[in-house]
Amino acid sequence: GKEGSEALQRYCESLSDDVVTLIHLPRLDRQQLNSAWFAALDAAGVTVRVEAVARQALPQWIARRLAAQGQRVEDGDAGAQTLAFFADRVEGNLLAAHQELQKIALLYAPGVLSFEQIESAVLNVARYDVFKFTEAVLAGQTARVLRMLDGLRAEGEAAVLVHWTLAEDIRALKRSKDAIAQGKPMPVALREARAWGTKERLFERLVPQLADHTLAHWLEAASICDGLIKGLKHPHWPLDPWDGLKRLALLVTQHTAAPKPARPLRLALQASF
Repeated sequence: GKEGSEALQRYCESLSDDVVTLIHLPRLDRQQLNSAWFAALDAAGVTVRVEAVARQALPQWIARRLAAQGQRVEDGDAGAQTLAFFADRVEGNLLAAHQELQKIALLYAPGVLSFEQIESAVLNVARYDVFKFTEAVLAGQTARVLRMLDGLRAEGEAAVLVHWTLAEDIRALKRSKDAIAQGKPMPVALREARAWGTKERLFERLVPQLADHTLAHWLEAASICDGLIKGLKHPHWPLDPWDGLKRLALLVTQHTAAPKPARPLRLALQASF
């Protein structure tokens, strides 16, 4: 308001050389940038404008940072998917993105980076990775799923993160299924669902074979499991959130395991003499 504006202007007129004043402001509109109080601040000090990086601009921001350290992703769709995967992992956290970029600069020589290199670098370095866990669920690797779930719990991973990651994959499968039902090609549906790399290959196999009622059942189960993590009881589910996560994961793996190749039928012929 008027009083605040006048106070800032008076403050700027009596600045002390022994005091450093740092003022952090939100994004200002044109009227605020042309105001008397901002003009006083700008004249008395140094203005540094730091624009937030929008989510849709993050892949190109990452690409420019990679270029600054002599690295780049592959050309075409492969590179675009790699950048989108990277952006999904840091999800707007520029500090995390900066740290991952520094790590990539140390891990790999200048030049072209593959999706596999980026994936290996930016995934959680813990022994049991929550994203690898959900990939195991989608692959139907029941024994590995149970082992990884126990490992995640033992390492202190948050149950809410494990649930969110698995539930998000279930929702992505549903979105992909719906998109294809609306006439979109599989590659477009998977790209919109942000299924990259290993997950893309899993989705390509699963989406055509999963029935709508199966996905609806998974979504309902994921909702119940979310309630367990938040302390809500369910009469037909275990009280412990990790036991609930185990039940949800096993529910999914029942349908996602790749079919085993059929054994050749051996016929025993008995000759009668």
